[in-house]
Amino acid sequence: MKRFLFTTAVLSLITGATAAQAQFGSGVVFDPTQSSHAIQQIAQGQQIFTNTVKLANNAIAAYNLARQMSIAPQSLYQSYISPSTYWMLLNRAANTYGNSQQVMNSANTGMNAHYAYQFASVPRTGMVPQYGTLSPAAQQQIAAQGATSDLNDSITESNLQTLGTMRANEIQREQDISALESASHSLDPSQQTDMATLQRMNQAMVLQLRQQQEANQINQAIALQQMIALKQQQDAMKAGFQDATAYDQDYRTTIAPLSNGAAQALQY
Repeated sequence: MKRFLFTTAVLSLITGATAAQAQFGSGVVFDPTQSSHAIQQIAQGQQIFTNTVKLANNAIAAYNLARQMSIAPQSLYQSYISPSTYWMLLNRAANTYGNSQQVMNSANTGMNAHYAYQFASVPRTGMVPQYGTLSPAAQQQIAAQGATSDLNDSITESNLQTLGTMRANEIQREQDISALESASHSLDPSQQTDMATLQRMNQAMVLQLRQQQEANQINQAIALQQMIALKQQQDAMKAGFQDATAYDQDYRTTIAPLSNGAAQALQY
């Protein structure tokens, strides 16, 4: 009985060893499905690693740029700064007869425009002495020409005052722009906050609105001067029409009787 059990155990060991040799002794068994899956995992891992490196490089580049912008704005933006040109003060006039420099002072400051312009211009004359004895058509012509002269003086003086005030304020405006520019490129941390940046943007918009308002005022001044020049042309043309219309009547009432009297005198 013992011999039978021993023989059975030996046979079992021999059979197990043979099976093991059949599985491992001749080499590892190749599985195509598992191998393809492993290759895909390796490729995906490599792609993930590559993307991670790119994201890291982009983040580092963005950080370096932000740091450079925060600590050295002058070196970054200095090349984009261009000097501006503002209204310089007008040069002194020759003032040969002592009445020119007042106009130049008004053009620089906007002060005393009425006095300066009238002092350098031909004085305004009063009403024509024979105005009351003229015909209604003649009175209308003289009144229209007088109104053109008065309006031209008034508009010219107003424009001189407006432009002089703009020129005087432009010096302060240039200082404001320079201060805004210095604050924009300052290394002071208090000037690099979001609130300071928004405040500078608001100041720049206000300066732009002021500039647009001044441009509109200049355009209005030009338009007024053109209106007066057109009125003067229209007055001259209308006066010519009135003279042509009244010529026949004036000839029959004034010139014809004189001619008849001269003809009768020659008959004697």
